[in-house]
Amino acid sequence: MAASGEGTYNRSMAYQDLREFVAALEQAGELRRVACSVSPVLEMTEIVRRLQKTGGGPGVLFEKPTGYDIPVLMNAFGTDRRMAMALGVESCDEIAQRIRSLLEFEPPQSLMGKIAALPQLAELASWAPTMVSKAPCQEVVEEQPSFARLPVIKCWPEDGGPFLTLPVVVTRSPTTGKRNVGMYRMQIYDERTAAMHWHIHKHGAEHFRELPGGERRLPAAVCLGGDPATIYASTAPVPYGFDEFLFAGFIRKQGVELVKCKTLDLEVPARSEIVLEGYVDADDLRMEGPFGDHTGFYSPPALYPTFHLRCMTRRANPIYPAVVVGQPPMEDGAIGKATERIFLPLIQMQLPEVVDLNLPVFGIFNNLAIVSIRKSYPGQARKVVHALWGMGQMMLTKIIVVVDEEVNVHDLEEAGWWATTNIDPQRDVFFVEGPVDSLDHAAPEQDFGSKMGIDATRKLPEEGHKRGWPQRARMSEEIVETVTRRWKEYGLE
Repeated sequence: MAASGEGTYNRSMAYQDLREFVAALEQAGELRRVACSVSPVLEMTEIVRRLQKTGGGPGVLFEKPTGYDIPVLMNAFGTDRRMAMALGVESCDEIAQRIRSLLEFEPPQSLMGKIAALPQLAELASWAPTMVSKAPCQEVVEEQPSFARLPVIKCWPEDGGPFLTLPVVVTRSPTTGKRNVGMYRMQIYDERTAAMHWHIHKHGAEHFRELPGGERRLPAAVCLGGDPATIYASTAPVPYGFDEFLFAGFIRKQGVELVKCKTLDLEVPARSEIVLEGYVDADDLRMEGPFGDHTGFYSPPALYPTFHLRCMTRRANPIYPAVVVGQPPMEDGAIGKATERIFLPLIQMQLPEVVDLNLPVFGIFNNLAIVSIRKSYPGQARKVVHALWGMGQMMLTKIIVVVDEEVNVHDLEEAGWWATTNIDPQRDVFFVEGPVDSLDHAAPEQDFGSKMGIDATRKLPEEGHKRGWPQRARMSEEIVETVTRRWKEYGLE
């Protein structure tokens, strides 16, 4: 088999399920099968951790989890290349450009214009999910459903137990009837119960809070596996009420097939590997955690509602998917980078002065954002910072640094040079209080703390800088070309 990254893959349409993605990874030299017995308790995590710390490594299919007959897929999204493969593109910027084109689309006014737009409108319609009556995910219906049948991994030594780390959770709003698809880790308590770890700002938690008086159970379906675009869509920060299955269809350029659950009034991806049907109980709060989280630290135990398993359906020979998080870089870094690129056009739609954005992996996507802008008036950088703090999950960003448009925000040395030379700390650093990430252990209170903005742009006289701004020292293009042409002649290689 070719070494990781050396192969090629050919695909003319969206992956229909997880196993098609596995086949494509294998064809591209991006997957290794481990045939020996490997324990899902810590051992699998250590293998993936080592792969990630040495550049990402390949995806891994553990064919013989110790004590189980269901193979475990890990590190499948663990590099930028595999993440792009999962979404059917060479680069996630391609999806961003499609979003940008949609935002710029203007409905035609003339009859001929409307006729000409019909193919594009038909493509939009094809992204909607479709219903099927028979589905691979319901090939087997477990008469006695149990979490004990699944090779659920325990990631870190002090974890409270084994966790589902890649569950696609489907709920429906009790007030509007709109569906939400999210990803929330789930600690297994016993054969029939697990924690539902949704933070207060998550849409699933909002559905939970919408339960009317007297109703204490929120129906929920937990899907394991499925096509990779749908798995990603469950993590995406789409607006509240927007259907993540529709977003997955947009990414795939093909609607997601859904099937009605056996025991719930919910729809799930028909080509999931495993579906867990049940409910989240408002009267059953239990301590969840600790858990070695993406911050690199253990998140402490806290009370969360309990998911009660009532039905399990699955494929005849399912694959169990899992992801490991921990001190960056880990697999979730590539997933987060995809979100950074894909959702940049939505930020630019509301803040057209934004040129680019970098959420460094080491900053775990909540701790640091570096933003470049086209600055044209005093105070604009501060305006951008405050606006970003008002946008969805960007509200949790601990530090936002704003630089000028010519700065490459993805070159941390360049961005750091510009930022540290351009700021006067007393004038350009400012603080606010507000919501912070639930996992921010440095905050003085749970979910509430301070955030910092840094204006590292060139200051205008109106911003209190009366001295003028120095010219950057650069070599002339003529000399650069001369030295480039004569480089071998100098004998310095």
